[in-house]
Amino acid sequence: MADLSEQAQEFLEGKNFAHLGTINRDGSPQVTPIWIDVEDGRPVINTVVGRVKHRNILRDPRVTLEIGPLDDPYRYVELRGRASELTEDGAVHHIEKLAQKYTGNPFRPLEPGEIRVKVYVEVERELRHL
Repeated sequence: MADLSEQAQEFLEGKNFAHLGTINRDGSPQVTPIWIDVEDGRPVINTVVGRVKHRNILRDPRVTLEIGPLDDPYRYVELRGRASELTEDGAVHHIEKLAQKYTGNPFRPLEPGEIRVKVYVEVERELRHL
């Protein structure tokens, strides 16, 4: 696992949207804007069981994250690695934390049957575009 730079850590901790790249079954890229956080030096995202990004990660854990400040889109870091841990433990609390971070409000009520999942990313390479 690569240590995150101070800049990457700052972007992850801030109220900055990230873009998550995963690989579709046919090999084409799939990119989703996401809320993101960092725990124990690892980027962590939240999704729902069965969504495209979740299915892609289960099939092929390679991911790319791109994140930078909203007010300067030409400054960003790209984090390449693998989704190393997926867990339902604490996932609902985590999405609540992300909702507060990004909107200042509670997260919406979960849909019937909606299962939240936390996804931890082990960063293997960091590219900085500053």
